[in-house]
Amino acid sequence: MRVLVTGGAGFIGSQIADAYLEAGHDVAVLDNLSTGLRENLNQDAAFYDVDLTDQEGVIRAMSEFQPEAVNHQAAHLSVSESVEHPQFTAKTNILGFLNLMEAGRKHGLKRVVAASTGGALYGDTDVIPTPETHPTRPVSPYGVSKLSMEQYLHYYNVGYGLEWVTLRYANVYGPRQNPQGETGVIAVFLDRMGTGKQPVIFGDGTQTRDYVYVDDVVQANLAALTNGREAYNIGTGLETDVNTVFEALQQAMGTEFPEQHGDPRPGEQQRSCLDASRARSELGWQPTVSFKEGVAQTVEWFRNHYQPDN
Repeated sequence: MRVLVTGGAGFIGSQIADAYLEAGHDVAVLDNLSTGLRENLNQDAAFYDVDLTDQEGVIRAMSEFQPEAVNHQAAHLSVSESVEHPQFTAKTNILGFLNLMEAGRKHGLKRVVAASTGGALYGDTDVIPTPETHPTRPVSPYGVSKLSMEQYLHYYNVGYGLEWVTLRYANVYGPRQNPQGETGVIAVFLDRMGTGKQPVIFGDGTQTRDYVYVDDVVQANLAALTNGREAYNIGTGLETDVNTVFEALQQAMGTEFPEQHGDPRPGEQQRSCLDASRARSELGWQPTVSFKEGVAQTVEWFRNHYQPDN
């Protein structure tokens, strides 16, 4: 299958591109390298240095590569920045996405697999772990943009027969996560610990997240390329608070920083944990990497590969 991976130089997207190539698919990457890294690009993939908001550039990539499927990982990711700059988030995550869809439907696109969000989409929930049937009530422009994307995908299915799957990620972590350009408390803490700087825990640290290892997320994207329909949670169903994450990373890194807390971040919810039983039953997917194992592998990668800016 011919697959265009947007954000394919980034943390998750580059590893999806690698996996698709290994599975025998023809792959092209579309990325503006604003947070993605050129060294993440697979040499066997065609590359389009294009921003999603560049309508003509997106059309050119679609016209030249003629993908049968798009795996859409590119986005403005920061919840707190979306609160400060909602127009920018909407420009990239909604208007940029529409550029992709309009170009795609005119050039033979058949299927879309897109990265959505669990926590930011549901908001603070009534049920933990949270299933896909829970009401969506985002409290940040980032969450609103992802909900809008899912609703547009429904529209393109009804109007043009486009098949779609969205994967509502929990908190993804692992190798290649860039603390300078992408969100992720584990990567940020490791960056600071590795450079001798004091990590800061926003709020009291009791806020919980569902941490899912990137290799497991890649496997979900492999499954969704040819199976499933509509939205699936991709998480472990386990809550871990930020204070616990801090201590686990301290132990793995062998550092002895004190717990230091700062002001809570705007738009941040208190608890987030996803019920992925639908993905298990319909995609045949389930997480296989424990938090302890994932942290160990992530720390090893950061020690061997990550080069801080300062």
